[in-house]
Amino acid sequence: MVANRSSAVRFVVLMAGPGLTGEEILYRQSDLIIKANGGTDEAAATNRAGQAAMFAAVKEEDDPAVLLARFREALEPMLAGVPEEAREAQIRAQLAQVNSPWFRYFLTYDPVPALRALHQPVLAINGEKDTQVPPRDNLEAIRLALSAGGNDDVQLVKLEGLNHLFQTAEYATIEETMSPLALRTMTDWILARSGG
Repeated sequence: MVANRSSAVRFVVLMAGPGLTGEEILYRQSDLIIKANGGTDEAAATNRAGQAAMFAAVKEEDDPAVLLARFREALEPMLAGVPEEAREAQIRAQLAQVNSPWFRYFLTYDPVPALRALHQPVLAINGEKDTQVPPRDNLEAIRLALSAGGNDDVQLVKLEGLNHLFQTAEYATIEETMSPLALRTMTDWILARSGG
């Protein structure tokens, strides 16, 4: 978005950038996390149905009481074994998160129009182990949007073994700030475009 507003921007590096709407990213993110934790396709489908119902409620409802009722209905199948008092706390916590201004924006934001308008050289990198912005779907969507806008100076890179933050470790054991592979990939690409 910034590059589209300024002729001073000579190139763009997208680090784990989205190519899909926030809603689509969240569906894919949840599916990957459930399956990575040993969940079944059925569990992923139940979760997706609950998410879809919550997201629809947030996009359609302004009345807090109606919104809360729709969240209770959406989350009921996922919280069936949870005690009543804990279930209500989880429903309200989920509603507070999903109904925040930032989340509402993220849910409906579509990066495709901004990507189509982008004419500067683009490097888009994602970590191969990224479960927050899944690389395969997002890099392909970025490629299609840039191509549709006529931008052919594009390099898409899936960095093997790296997570969403371009680290080689899992989040619980992180000591690395950023992988040298990610830094080298960006540095080489930028230097090639800047004549450095």
